[in-house]
Amino acid sequence: MKTSLPVLLAALFAALTACSDGAADPPPPQQSGAAVPTRSPTAGVAAALPDFSSLVEQYGAAVVNVEVVQKLRQTRGPGGPSDDPLLDFFRRFGIPPPGGGGPGGEGDGMPERGAGSGFIVSDDGYILTNAHVVMDADDVTVRLSDRREFAAKVIGADERSDVAVIKIDAQHLPTVRIGDPQQLRPGEWVLAIGSPFGLENSATAGIVSATSRAVGGESYVPFIQTDVAVNPGNSGGPLFNMRGEVVGMNSMIFSRTGGYMGLSFAVPIDVANDVREQLVKTGHVVRGRIGVGVQDMNAQLAQSFGLDRPRGALVSAVEDDSPAANAGIKAGDVILSVNGHDIDRVGGLPTEIAKLRPGSKAELLVWRDSKERTIDVRVDEMPQKEATRAADRKEKADETERLGIAVRPLTPEEKQQVETDGSLVVEEVSGAAALAGVQPGDIILGVNGKPIQSVQQLRGAVKEKQSTVALLIERGNAQIFIPIRVG
Repeated sequence: MKTSLPVLLAALFAALTACSDGAADPPPPQQSGAAVPTRSPTAGVAAALPDFSSLVEQYGAAVVNVEVVQKLRQTRGPGGPSDDPLLDFFRRFGIPPPGGGGPGGEGDGMPERGAGSGFIVSDDGYILTNAHVVMDADDVTVRLSDRREFAAKVIGADERSDVAVIKIDAQHLPTVRIGDPQQLRPGEWVLAIGSPFGLENSATAGIVSATSRAVGGESYVPFIQTDVAVNPGNSGGPLFNMRGEVVGMNSMIFSRTGGYMGLSFAVPIDVANDVREQLVKTGHVVRGRIGVGVQDMNAQLAQSFGLDRPRGALVSAVEDDSPAANAGIKAGDVILSVNGHDIDRVGGLPTEIAKLRPGSKAELLVWRDSKERTIDVRVDEMPQKEATRAADRKEKADETERLGIAVRPLTPEEKQQVETDGSLVVEEVSGAAALAGVQPGDIILGVNGKPIQSVQQLRGAVKEKQSTVALLIERGNAQIFIPIRVG
């Protein structure tokens, strides 16, 4: 039976009129014997939106503002800050370099200042924050929510996890409660408190977008991804769940503008706490390694290797005389699990291996020749270049004071990556070396025609009473001598 257009329009008009008169939503179709629930329209909205006011009131006092001052001593080369891979990494995620240096990386002779956030984890003054906030700082000041200020000491900073521990001389401080990030689910509400752009104790909320994200190149942190508004200055601040427990530490954002774009990343609090305990106890962080280079699996690779779907970490390279090589791991193997923990994506492998203690055994489930096999690998220790304490950095800078450079040894992985015979890399430049044109990232090969393989050899060469030192450095694919007038 056909219905005329005027009749349809009249029915539609009647329905719209009923809605405009404030009629409640019609109940869903009723099943036989089922009760129809009734509720106020506003009650449903109120129940759906969380109220964070009590949480902020209770734990906001444990969130601190961290201000840093870095004395101007580092001069970057013509390439600007992009010559420093660590600074380039943070800049890609919209985080300014420590101290807030200018676009060209050149200073104007004044100390550089920066700011971040942190949170108190013990009532005697231990505070967690990001490594990139405090690692290069000469002075660190902590301001509490009651506006008291304390000079802080950097206990330790770990670059690979971007976690640092600082300490203030105070007692009976408010502290946060620690939660379990393993219980987080995508879609769950979370809250960040920090100091974006210096606006202290600012609260922003959002949801968990994903968990166990591998961000950047070789990541040892299974980041929590959220859509919480995080901006420069939030770095190091806590991420709370709805129970008022800290589940993460806000670390970085992905941005094309330098500001918030809906992609924020937090270090899970269990990872941050493990780093904190090691830094406080020993001053460095111990991680496991097996010596493989891996890449992610896509559908085409999975099909070519006979896998049912893309999963695991595809071994693309095996280091000579590494634990993996000694155990028989080969390029082309697909690592599916470590000690029973499935590796779904490539980022899961370094995370799982790094958690293992050196000397322990890792049971790898490997896909090879279209079938699974189990291979036991004895875990080795990752080189300890990542942990830096303030006292260590000062000592390092003093070693070659006459030249005006601070250096550190290259790790075996770095030497292999850049294919160099050198063993020392320049980290900081000032004074005579800066005037001569030495740049951070230069690899030192020799002094006055003599090969240099260690800091001790470099220190001995510089101590000789000479007015000029000829430094042989490797920069890119070139080797050049740079004469330095010694101060």
